Amino acid sequence: MRSLLEAIERSGLTVFARIDHAAAAREVGLELAEEEVVLFGSPRAGTPLMQSDRRVGIELPLRMLVWREGEEVLLGHHDPRDLSGSYDLAEQRASLEQMARLLDELAAEAAG
Repeated sequence: MRSLLEAIERSGLTVFARIDHAAAAREVGLELAEEEVVLFGSPRAGTPLMQSDRRVGIELPLRMLVWREGEEVLLGHHDPRDLSGSYDLAEQRASLEQMARLLDELAAEAAG
């Protein structure tokens, strides 16, 4: 998680929220292996998408899931290009491509 947050910061993006699912589970007496979601992005990138189709706001900001399976720490995210199938974002294809590359780069950098 630290590596991912550092990669996000180096990219000049804003971390809007962190959701610690494991901590929430512990608070209600349940067990869950480490699992946290980071919501991050840039209004410069997300706003044009919402200007094209306001409904896409439910998908933003970008997010990545970090979780532990045994000794491994894994990273996951949805491909932003898939948003064009659910929303009217034809004019935003280049932005979606750029977001997909960014997520892949952040994941690779965090995995180190």
